[in-house]
Amino acid sequence: MTSISTERNANGKAAEDDLIARILAGERELFHELIRPYEKLVYSMAFSMLRNEADAEDAAQNAVIQAYTNLARYRGESRFSTWLVTIALNEGRTRLRRAATLREESIEALSEESGSDYTPALLTDWREIPSAALERKEVRCLLQKAIAQLQAHYREVLVLRDVEGLDIEETAQALSITPSSVKVRLHRARRMMQKYLAPELKHYAPKSKGWLGGWS
Repeated sequence: MTSISTERNANGKAAEDDLIARILAGERELFHELIRPYEKLVYSMAFSMLRNEADAEDAAQNAVIQAYTNLARYRGESRFSTWLVTIALNEGRTRLRRAATLREESIEALSEESGSDYTPALLTDWREIPSAALERKEVRCLLQKAIAQLQAHYREVLVLRDVEGLDIEETAQALSITPSSVKVRLHRARRMMQKYLAPELKHYAPKSKGWLGGWS
């Protein structure tokens, strides 16, 4: 039996395909309606790579323009959002190569320098941070800093899966890698996030036992 979520996804794709057909037929004003649900996704992807608001806005705008000018090349084999994310990724990568000044520092290197795999067991998963803590500006800044320090191929997977909520298949298509590679990179990215955030977040740990509990 087809699940409700699957039916919704199918209906959503059918509606998008219809919009695209109408745009290509001449109703160009509908493009904004097509792109509107994904504006935040495109910007977030660009910002996660470029780490600068102005650059991210410029890259996102260029990605949208590229999507418009190349809309006829969209074959419908994947979701439109996946195709759009791929364009945003390529735009971000092009800018990074062009700049050639961005220094990537892997969180993984920190554990190698210490010569130990030990990590204080504060978080089982970085996603366990409660919404109340995420509302604090300091915690949001820590998250942004942690994501920024991931190597690009880990950061891309983490943002698409854990921040933007794309599924494994969509993430694999967007990054042109296999679903298995997505799972491996995501697992390693989450571990790196945990290693970075655990010692930092002990300052924001609640007194009651639970989240971040057990620290001494």
